[in-house]
Amino acid sequence: MLRTYRYRLYPSRAQEQNLWRVLDACRGLHNMALAERKHAYQLEGRSVSKADLYALAKHYRQTFPHADQVFSQTAQSVIEQVDLAFQAFFRRVKAGEKPGYPRFKGRGRYNSFLFKQFGFGARLDGRRLKLYGIGRVRVRWHRPLDGTVKTVRIQHKAGQWYACFACEMPEPEPLPETGRTVGIDVGVSALITTSDGAKVAHPAFYRAGQRRLRVLQRKLARAKRGSRNRQKALRAVQRQQAHVAAQRADFLHKLSAELVRQHDRIALEDLRVRNMVRNHHLSKSILDSGWATFRQYLTYKAESAGRKVAFVDPAYTSRCCSECGVVFQDFDLSTRWVTCACGLSLDRDHNAALNILRRAGWDTPVPENVAPLFAASRGEQGQASVRSPRL
Repeated sequence: MLRTYRYRLYPSRAQEQNLWRVLDACRGLHNMALAERKHAYQLEGRSVSKADLYALAKHYRQTFPHADQVFSQTAQSVIEQVDLAFQAFFRRVKAGEKPGYPRFKGRGRYNSFLFKQFGFGARLDGRRLKLYGIGRVRVRWHRPLDGTVKTVRIQHKAGQWYACFACEMPEPEPLPETGRTVGIDVGVSALITTSDGAKVAHPAFYRAGQRRLRVLQRKLARAKRGSRNRQKALRAVQRQQAHVAAQRADFLHKLSAELVRQHDRIALEDLRVRNMVRNHHLSKSILDSGWATFRQYLTYKAESAGRKVAFVDPAYTSRCCSECGVVFQDFDLSTRWVTCACGLSLDRDHNAALNILRRAGWDTPVPENVAPLFAASRGEQGQASVRSPRL
């Protein structure tokens, strides 16, 4: 399996200038390869092979300013990216989806380049990373680099440079069994509610930083185009957005890891988040929750730990009684507590989590000697009051 490690780079002023030159040369090659394919089809009705584009890349490195600083395999990877973009375009056309023709990249729209064979063009030199055409760049090794490094991608994001190492890892040992299963209902008021009745509060990182982001965006809008003040304002906005994204990713990583450690089998709703965000009343809250990211993290962590994850049909998980199966009438988003004639009375999200677990076919009791995952105390009206997990 492959795992990616990202480390912050601290280039000198001369090295950063070389990084920008290589990045700009890769962007120019991308645009040239795209123009070659586009014009060949429009003017001559033919397609350009990848071999012809490789020859174009070789000519480009010998001809254009600073293009000789681009490693040969890095230039090949740019050509391969263009080819993959066209393959995806034709696949979408055949599937009847929105085509999305490959675009030319302007300044600021191309932010990374790849060394596709570690040891050729990029290698470790002591505690520094030696890059072709750039030099020995200082790296902040905040965690060990495990596994066998296959590729290195140099990335510029929010005014900072990063090295992303793709490493091949040995298959991990499965975690010991816990005997626990859980159903999870994701929501807006509470991020998740488990079938045990525990809730994890919505951290709302974007809303928490929205006031500062609004101030920074106002400064950006008022700055003169092309000025240094505008560049500074743009970097400030990018850093604030990157900070919010990093907070959300860190929280979801820790939450998903804790769920995987504590449960053998996990059931989730098979939600179509892309369709749900079309509702402009809920889109901001849904995107701020990071439902799709949470699902992605939980899935790959469970796979590497030998756990099972099931995705069930989300229809009527909240409206259906988890005890007798009757469908509630006059039920909308304002209904937060469900009561059934069979005697069931509990929070709607807890009810949904129980239905999710049953639809997965894993309705098994929790062993008595296993502590609950998240602590939840009873509120005044019988609802579980939310406590964030200690992660």
